[in-house]
Amino acid sequence: MKQLAEVLLPPDAPRPRRWLGSTPLLDLEDPRLRLRVHALTQLCTSERDKALALYRFVKRMPVCRPFKARLQTARQVLDVGRGDALDKATLLVAMLRAAGIPARIRCITLDGRILRGLTSALREANRPLVELWLDGEWQQTDTYIYDADTMAAARQRLKDLGWEWGYGIHVEGRMLWQAEGSAFVGGQPDASNPMFVQDFGCFDDPLHYISSPAYRRRYNPLRRLMHWNVLAPFIERAWRMLREQPAPPRDPSSKTS
Repeated sequence: MKQLAEVLLPPDAPRPRRWLGSTPLLDLEDPRLRLRVHALTQLCTSERDKALALYRFVKRMPVCRPFKARLQTARQVLDVGRGDALDKATLLVAMLRAAGIPARIRCITLDGRILRGLTSALREANRPLVELWLDGEWQQTDTYIYDADTMAAARQRLKDLGWEWGYGIHVEGRMLWQAEGSAFVGGQPDASNPMFVQDFGCFDDPLHYISSPAYRRRYNPLRRLMHWNVLAPFIERAWRMLREQPAPPRDPSSKTS
């Protein structure tokens, strides 16, 4: 691990090619991963087209909160075809790198109230933004987390309930990233957003993030994992109800935030 840490932890500088390599979670030599990337990008004529094709593939995967004993590799997420934010971030970064596009995750913490409707048992929620180098700049997005049906259902439910935040998004959050700048489902991730708590910086993948001193100073990784696993079936049930059931009548006395 010492040697790996030396490779993964240089200062965050605008050196895009540094963010093109493999890691234990991002096996860029995996044959199935490479074949899928090739199939998705073979007709693309620009890096922008490639990025959009890979983004759309990952976005279409249903968002879920599975029980997990460990972080999943990009190949495992590809095989399962669904996942949570960390799973889908792992796959998207791996696919972008395999296509020659520098990519990484920027991990931020949000106020747990943004998860209203899914759970009220978390004080804070961690969110991986995927950053990719296009047109000479880093573009950020977390819109890949939500498949289109779930995002549409969540936005409609917030409107019906009169809530500003909930289900991990803002009621006016962006539904799509179009490779023309950054796009976020929960509002701008900075001090102007009342849900924003902290920016942990940039990492290769979720394992790099939870192994970092900054993460371990704030959280106990094993306790955090166990807590999420306890909540997983309840969150899965909330996702299912959101997708399948009509919204309840709006309570005229409900607050919007």
